[in-house]
Amino acid sequence: MDQADVLILGGGLVGSALAVALDAHGLTSIVIDIADPEVILAAGFDGRASAIASAPWRMLEAIGVIDRIRDQGCPIKGIRVSDGLAPGKLDFVPEGEGALGYMFENRYLRGALYAAARAAPSVDLRMKTRAVSVDRGPHGVVATLDSGAVVHASLLVAAEGRNSPTRDAAGLRVARWSYDHAAIVTSLHHERSHENVAFEIFYPQGPFAILPLNDDARGHRSAIVWSVKRHEADGMLKLSDRGLLAEADKRMGGFLGKLGPLGPRSSYPLGFHHAGKITAERLALVGDAAHGIHPIAGQGVNVGFRDVATLVEVLVDGKRLGLEPGDAQLLARYDRWRSLDTLMVAAATDGLTRLFGIPGRAASAVRRFGLSAVEKLPPLKHRFMAEARGESGDVPRLLQGLTV
Repeated sequence: MDQADVLILGGGLVGSALAVALDAHGLTSIVIDIADPEVILAAGFDGRASAIASAPWRMLEAIGVIDRIRDQGCPIKGIRVSDGLAPGKLDFVPEGEGALGYMFENRYLRGALYAAARAAPSVDLRMKTRAVSVDRGPHGVVATLDSGAVVHASLLVAAEGRNSPTRDAAGLRVARWSYDHAAIVTSLHHERSHENVAFEIFYPQGPFAILPLNDDARGHRSAIVWSVKRHEADGMLKLSDRGLLAEADKRMGGFLGKLGPLGPRSSYPLGFHHAGKITAERLALVGDAAHGIHPIAGQGVNVGFRDVATLVEVLVDGKRLGLEPGDAQLLARYDRWRSLDTLMVAAATDGLTRLFGIPGRAASAVRRFGLSAVEKLPPLKHRFMAEARGESGDVPRLLQGLTV
């Protein structure tokens, strides 16, 4: 098709989820992405995994994505937060049989969303394609592609990631800063079962997260997101597997038993960015194009999926009123709805990063006292759990598992 309701630049996790969700509600989209499917969908686990909170899980279930990978997700039945290995902890355990979320290897998520987008009748997915020029105006959006094709839409959505050229070209200002941290991402096997619990262990050098994955032929395993000082990252990547496992064992205190073997490892710098406004004329930002946060609470892709659920509801409501997707009133509603939630999540993750980064015994004692206090205050604890599950604030219908 050369005409659609929405033109989406970026077909990653968030962009493809948006296209599939729009299709489920009778809205058409063209998705443009420069990536080669054979590369991004290649077999083999690269160590990267994502925690999908229970509310975004319900959205992915409602739009038919979860059925493609249901067995690949590892339920998160509890989260334990601690300040180093010292006494004092905070346990989040859902009431009943439900899970707080599910851990997926990113390759399975990418594969399921790609397959769902390919199968969706109202999605025109164009991989290995680049938009050479994009013009937004009062009457719509026109894009010229490197194939020579010209496509038209009512609304342009930027889902290109944190360095979104569309956002920058629109003049949307971004507050940003870098942390003196890099994340080492890998996976490892361990002797004892994780019992479906995710662990967040805070050290002054940065948080150390242990995220449960499904067992494989070699036994129990978890994904690791390990924050280190930025200047130490290269050295950590060059360590032998034995050396890195020994360092990991020091931070874990041996509670999962003998560690190894180790999976592939990678590193990326950690930073923060937040667009003060996420809309312009016939333009909406979603995912990392709009906001990027520290992985301290595992909310990165979940915030992007919350963008998707909100934008879809706004556009579907507008369609019922006879408004086209690029209508300024709809974009203003999307901006208002998402701005407070994304700012609160961004502020919370940034605050936690700074709070737990303060060295010294006194600071550690204060943090342990705070964790113990929250542990004994059920209302406050339930509020934290609601935020972790993506169920706080004005929750879009898709995040409740309902079609709009």
